[in-house]
Amino acid sequence: MWKLRNKFIIRTLAKVGAFAARLWFRTMRNTIYTERDHICPYTETGDERHLYCLWHDEILGVIFSGPCLNVSGLVSHHADGSWVADMMNAVGLRAIRGSSSRGGAAALREMIRDAEGWHICIATDGPRGPRHEVKTGLIYLASQTGRGIVPTAFVGENTWKPKGKWTDLVVPKPFSRTHLAGSAPMYVPPGLSKSELEPYRLKLQRQMDQLHDRLERLAQGETVDLFAPAEGDATDNMVESATDVSQQRAA
Repeated sequence: MWKLRNKFIIRTLAKVGAFAARLWFRTMRNTIYTERDHICPYTETGDERHLYCLWHDEILGVIFSGPCLNVSGLVSHHADGSWVADMMNAVGLRAIRGSSSRGGAAALREMIRDAEGWHICIATDGPRGPRHEVKTGLIYLASQTGRGIVPTAFVGENTWKPKGKWTDLVVPKPFSRTHLAGSAPMYVPPGLSKSELEPYRLKLQRQMDQLHDRLERLAQGETVDLFAPAEGDATDNMVESATDVSQQRAA
Protein backbone atom coordinates (compact mmCIF):
# COMPACT_ATOMS: atom_id res chain seq x y z
CA MET A 1 0.00 0.00 0.00
CA TRP A 2 1.29 3.47 -0.91
CA LYS A 3 2.54 5.58 1.97
CA LEU A 4 3.31 9.27 2.15
CA ARG A 5 7.02 9.73 2.96
CA ASN A 6 7.73 13.37 2.06
CA LYS A 7 8.73 14.91 5.41
CA PHE A 8 7.74 18.45 4.43
CA ILE A 9 4.25 17.35 3.40
CA ILE A 10 3.90 15.20 6.54
CA ARG A 11 4.87 18.12 8.78
CA THR A 12 2.54 20.50 6.95
CA LEU A 13 -0.38 18.09 7.23
CA ALA A 14 0.47 17.47 10.89
CA LYS A 15 0.35 21.21 11.61
CA VAL A 16 -3.01 21.48 9.84
CA GLY A 17 -4.26 18.47 11.80
CA ALA A 18 -3.06 19.94 15.11
CA PHE A 19 -4.78 23.25 14.35
CA ALA A 20 -8.01 21.43 13.45
CA ALA A 21 -7.81 19.32 16.62
CA ARG A 22 -7.37 22.44 18.75
CA LEU A 23 -10.48 23.98 17.21
CA TRP A 24 -12.33 20.67 17.61
CA PHE A 25 -11.55 20.39 21.32
CA ARG A 26 -12.44 24.02 21.95
CA THR A 27 -16.05 23.07 21.23
CA MET A 28 -15.97 20.61 24.16
CA ARG A 29 -17.18 21.32 27.66
CA ASN A 30 -14.22 19.86 29.49
CA THR A 31 -13.92 19.43 33.26
CA ILE A 32 -10.53 18.72 34.82
CA TYR A 33 -10.28 17.01 38.22
CA THR A 34 -7.00 16.85 40.12
CA GLU A 35 -6.39 15.40 43.56
CA ARG A 36 -3.65 17.98 44.14
CA ASP A 37 -3.35 21.46 42.65
CA HIS A 38 0.23 21.15 41.45
CA ILE A 39 -0.21 18.05 39.28
CA CYS A 40 -2.10 19.65 36.36
CA PRO A 41 0.15 19.94 33.24
CA TYR A 42 -1.98 22.83 31.92
CA THR A 43 -1.00 25.19 34.74
CA GLU A 44 2.32 26.21 36.28
CA THR A 45 1.72 25.91 40.02
CA GLY A 46 5.07 24.56 41.20
CA ASP A 47 8.54 23.40 40.27
CA GLU A 48 7.91 19.67 40.63
CA ARG A 49 7.74 17.60 37.43
CA HIS A 50 5.75 14.40 37.03
CA LEU A 51 5.36 11.31 34.86
CA TYR A 52 1.79 11.21 33.51
CA CYS A 53 0.51 7.69 32.92
CA LEU A 54 -2.30 7.39 30.36
CA TRP A 55 -3.87 4.88 28.00
CA HIS A 56 -2.96 5.05 24.32
CA ASP A 57 -6.55 5.36 23.07
CA GLU A 58 -7.07 8.51 25.22
CA ILE A 59 -4.01 10.39 23.96
CA LEU A 60 -5.94 12.98 21.92
CA GLY A 61 -7.97 14.04 24.94
CA VAL A 62 -4.87 14.50 27.09
CA ILE A 63 -2.97 16.48 24.43
CA PHE A 64 -5.77 18.80 23.37
CA SER A 65 -7.81 19.35 26.55
CA GLY A 66 -5.58 22.31 27.42
CA PRO A 67 -2.29 24.03 26.60
CA CYS A 68 0.31 21.59 27.93
CA LEU A 69 3.27 23.38 29.56
CA ASN A 70 6.80 21.94 29.72
CA VAL A 71 5.60 18.52 28.56
CA SER A 72 7.42 15.88 26.55
CA GLY A 73 6.00 12.55 25.45
CA LEU A 74 7.15 9.17 24.21
CA VAL A 75 6.15 8.42 20.61
CA SER A 76 6.64 5.17 18.72
CA HIS A 77 9.44 4.88 16.13
CA HIS A 78 6.90 3.35 13.74
CA ALA A 79 6.14 5.39 10.62
CA ASP A 80 2.71 6.33 11.99
CA GLY A 81 4.49 7.85 14.98
CA SER A 82 5.90 10.58 12.73
CA TRP A 83 2.43 12.07 12.37
CA VAL A 84 1.92 12.06 16.14
CA ALA A 85 5.37 13.54 16.79
CA ASP A 86 4.82 16.36 14.30
CA MET A 87 1.38 17.12 15.74
CA MET A 88 2.91 17.26 19.23
CA ASN A 89 5.64 19.64 18.07
CA ALA A 90 2.99 21.83 16.44
CA VAL A 91 1.27 22.39 19.80
CA GLY A 92 4.47 22.92 21.77
CA LEU A 93 5.07 19.42 23.10
CA ARG A 94 8.48 17.77 22.84
CA ALA A 95 8.37 14.35 21.17
CA ILE A 96 10.77 11.58 22.24
CA ARG A 97 10.93 8.77 19.69
CA GLY A 98 11.32 5.21 20.89
CA SER A 99 9.54 2.00 21.87
CA SER A 100 10.19 -1.33 23.54
CA SER A 101 11.15 -2.85 20.19
CA ARG A 102 13.12 0.01 18.64
CA GLY A 103 15.12 2.87 20.10
CA GLY A 104 14.00 2.07 23.63
CA ALA A 105 17.37 2.49 25.38
CA ALA A 106 18.09 5.86 23.73
CA ALA A 107 14.54 7.06 24.48
CA LEU A 108 14.91 6.03 28.12
CA ARG A 109 18.14 8.02 28.46
CA GLU A 110 16.47 11.04 26.86
CA MET A 111 13.47 10.78 29.19
CA ILE A 112 15.74 10.59 32.22
CA ARG A 113 17.40 13.83 31.05
CA ASP A 114 14.05 15.46 30.26
CA ALA A 115 12.65 14.57 33.67
CA GLU A 116 14.88 17.25 35.17
CA GLY A 117 12.85 20.07 33.61
CA TRP A 118 9.86 18.59 31.77
CA HIS A 119 6.72 16.69 32.61
CA ILE A 120 6.67 13.42 30.68
CA CYS A 121 3.49 11.81 29.29
CA ILE A 122 3.63 8.10 28.52
CA ALA A 123 0.86 5.98 27.02
CA THR A 124 2.03 2.98 28.98
CA ASP A 125 0.10 0.34 27.02
CA GLY A 126 1.58 1.63 23.74
CA PRO A 127 0.06 1.38 20.26
CA ARG A 128 0.56 -2.41 20.15
CA GLY A 129 -0.99 -3.17 23.51
CA PRO A 130 -2.03 -5.21 25.36
CA ARG A 131 -4.75 -2.59 25.66
CA HIS A 132 -4.98 -0.82 29.06
CA GLU A 133 -2.10 -2.78 30.56
CA VAL A 134 0.64 -0.97 32.50
CA LYS A 135 4.20 -1.82 31.43
CA THR A 136 7.20 -1.95 33.76
CA GLY A 137 9.15 0.64 31.75
CA LEU A 138 7.28 3.50 33.40
CA ILE A 139 7.99 2.07 36.86
CA TYR A 140 11.68 1.81 36.02
CA LEU A 141 11.73 5.42 34.78
CA ALA A 142 10.15 6.60 38.04
CA SER A 143 12.73 4.66 40.04
CA GLN A 144 15.57 6.20 38.04
CA THR A 145 14.31 9.79 38.13
CA GLY A 146 12.55 10.05 41.49
CA ARG A 147 9.50 11.56 39.74
CA GLY A 148 6.00 10.67 40.90
CA ILE A 149 3.68 8.85 38.49
CA VAL A 150 0.31 10.59 38.08
CA PRO A 151 -2.46 8.14 37.01
CA THR A 152 -4.47 9.96 34.33
CA ALA A 153 -7.85 9.19 32.74
CA PHE A 154 -9.88 10.82 29.96
CA VAL A 155 -13.56 10.07 29.31
CA GLY A 156 -16.04 11.57 26.84
CA GLU A 157 -19.79 11.40 27.32
CA ASN A 158 -20.41 11.16 23.56
CA THR A 159 -17.55 9.78 21.47
CA TRP A 160 -16.49 8.00 18.34
CA LYS A 161 -14.00 5.13 18.64
CA PRO A 162 -12.50 4.55 15.19
CA LYS A 163 -10.49 1.35 14.96
CA GLY A 164 -6.77 1.66 14.21
CA LYS A 165 -4.24 -0.95 13.18
CA TRP A 166 -3.45 -1.84 16.80
CA THR A 167 -5.89 0.05 19.00
CA ASP A 168 -9.02 2.17 18.89
CA LEU A 169 -9.03 5.90 19.63
CA VAL A 170 -11.41 7.97 21.76
CA VAL A 171 -12.62 10.97 19.72
CA PRO A 172 -15.20 13.18 21.49
CA LYS A 173 -18.03 14.45 19.30
CA PRO A 174 -18.32 18.24 18.82
CA PHE A 175 -19.98 20.19 21.65
CA SER A 176 -20.02 17.13 23.92
CA ARG A 177 -18.85 17.02 27.52
CA THR A 178 -15.49 15.50 28.44
CA HIS A 179 -13.75 14.70 31.71
CA LEU A 180 -10.03 14.51 32.53
CA ALA A 181 -8.70 13.36 35.91
CA GLY A 182 -5.29 13.07 37.54
CA SER A 183 -4.87 11.45 40.96
CA ALA A 184 -2.10 11.91 43.52
CA PRO A 185 1.40 10.93 42.37
CA MET A 186 2.64 7.43 43.11
CA TYR A 187 6.31 7.37 44.12
CA VAL A 188 8.69 4.48 43.58
CA PRO A 189 11.86 3.80 45.62
CA PRO A 190 15.14 4.57 43.83
CA GLY A 191 17.44 1.96 42.37
CA LEU A 192 14.91 -0.84 41.90
CA SER A 193 16.09 -3.91 39.99
CA LYS A 194 13.94 -5.44 37.26
CA SER A 195 12.80 -8.16 39.65
CA GLU A 196 11.47 -5.53 42.07
CA LEU A 197 9.30 -3.61 39.58
CA GLU A 198 6.29 -5.93 39.39
CA PRO A 199 4.59 -5.05 42.73
CA TYR A 200 4.61 -1.36 41.74
CA ARG A 201 3.34 -2.16 38.26
CA LEU A 202 0.41 -4.04 39.80
CA LYS A 203 -0.36 -1.16 42.15
CA LEU A 204 -0.30 1.38 39.31
CA GLN A 205 -2.48 -0.93 37.20
CA ARG A 206 -5.07 -1.00 39.98
CA GLN A 207 -4.95 2.77 40.39
CA MET A 208 -5.41 3.33 36.64
CA ASP A 209 -8.32 0.88 36.44
CA GLN A 210 -9.98 2.39 39.51
CA LEU A 211 -9.63 5.99 38.33
CA HIS A 212 -10.95 5.19 34.86
CA ASP A 213 -13.91 3.24 36.24
CA ARG A 214 -14.85 6.04 38.63
CA LEU A 215 -14.50 8.72 35.95
CA GLU A 216 -16.73 6.75 33.57
CA ARG A 217 -19.37 6.41 36.28
CA LEU A 218 -19.15 10.13 37.03
CA ALA A 219 -19.60 10.90 33.32
CA GLN A 220 -22.74 8.75 33.36
CA GLY A 221 -24.24 10.92 36.10
CA GLU A 222 -23.37 8.95 39.22
CA THR A 223 -22.17 10.66 42.38
CA VAL A 224 -18.61 9.46 42.70
CA ASP A 225 -15.67 10.37 44.94
CA LEU A 226 -12.94 10.11 42.32
CA PHE A 227 -10.07 10.12 44.76
CA ALA A 228 -11.45 8.12 47.67
CA PRO A 229 -8.83 5.70 49.00
CA ALA A 230 -9.24 2.12 47.90
CA GLU A 231 -9.18 -0.78 50.28
CA GLY A 232 -5.70 -2.26 50.66
CA ASP A 233 -4.94 -5.61 49.09
CA ALA A 234 -2.07 -8.05 48.71
CA THR A 235 -0.46 -5.81 46.12
CA ASP A 236 -0.11 -2.97 48.64
CA ASN A 237 1.48 -5.35 51.13
CA MET A 238 3.97 -6.46 48.49
CA VAL A 239 4.80 -2.84 47.67
CA GLU A 240 5.32 -1.97 51.33
CA SER A 241 7.63 -4.96 51.75
CA ALA A 242 9.59 -4.06 48.62
CA THR A 243 9.87 -0.45 49.82
CA ASP A 244 11.28 -1.59 53.18
CA VAL A 245 13.87 -3.72 51.39
CA SER A 246 14.89 -0.80 49.15
CA GLN A 247 15.18 1.55 52.11
CA GLN A 248 17.33 -0.94 54.01
CA ARG A 249 19.58 -1.33 50.99
CA ALA A 250 19.95 2.45 50.64
CA ALA A 251 20.82 2.77 54.33
